[in-house]
Amino acid sequence: MKKQLATAAPAVAVTVVSMVLTLAVVVMWLGGSMPWPITLVVGLGLDGGWLATLAYERRLAAQGDHSTPVTVVGWVFGLAATGVLVAHALGEESTGAWLAVSWLPLGAKLLWLVHGMWERTALTPVALDAIRGIQQEARDEAAVARARLRAQAGTEETRLTAVTEAGSRVARVQAKTAERLSGAWATLEAARQGEGTARALTCVTERVTPGAQPSWELPVWSAAEARALLESAPALSDTDIEWIVTDIIGTEAQKGRSVSYREVATLFREAGHSASETRLRAAWRRVTTTAS
Repeated sequence: MKKQLATAAPAVAVTVVSMVLTLAVVVMWLGGSMPWPITLVVGLGLDGGWLATLAYERRLAAQGDHSTPVTVVGWVFGLAATGVLVAHALGEESTGAWLAVSWLPLGAKLLWLVHGMWERTALTPVALDAIRGIQQEARDEAAVARARLRAQAGTEETRLTAVTEAGSRVARVQAKTAERLSGAWATLEAARQGEGTARALTCVTERVTPGAQPSWELPVWSAAEARALLESAPALSDTDIEWIVTDIIGTEAQKGRSVSYREVATLFREAGHSASETRLRAAWRRVTTTAS
């Protein structure tokens, strides 16, 4: 109701001022050429026609209806009143002052037009409350969605940080292990190639031929997957191992190649057999000693 008065009150005020001003101008303008009762009737007729069309327009608007002829007639009365004021202003000495108020009839029509537009777009308090509720619900859902996304982003960041740190630790352990294995292998290789190795083997080895240069081979390791397959294979007896080693040496001899223990061990494990380093080396020594 207060908002309705905020748009209707200015229109009513300008309409009243415009009607009074139009009546006064008609009486002053035509009073010298005809009796004042006639001029009063002319002024009231102009204002009355305008007021009647305005009232009819308001009644149609309250019913949700509209009539173009009534609207046209109302604007004709407004233009006529404005024309009277402009014509009177041009004949007076203070033309500017009268022209300054000659827009009031058209201004009143425009204000009523604005008020009618407000009425057509006005909503009830129930509808406004429903709209506010919908807007608040949408804001709440957006806030919850933003919070959920931020939480998910934080969780994902924490997970990625943990995975990265774990991977970094694994990489460091692998690097240290590789470094240690490399050092151990270098130590074994240095011992194998050392000048005192032959003398040490001559003292502790029973089957060293006098005058021959003793040597020993480095252990042979396979990949983790190959070791897993070998460990799952059934255990071989010493006789089986000797037979397999004999077969490998004979096969390579047919190709015109003499193989060392390392090559025999590699071919033995590539064939899918499993045996400890000690048993395999002992079988190789037995086979090679018998052959010699």
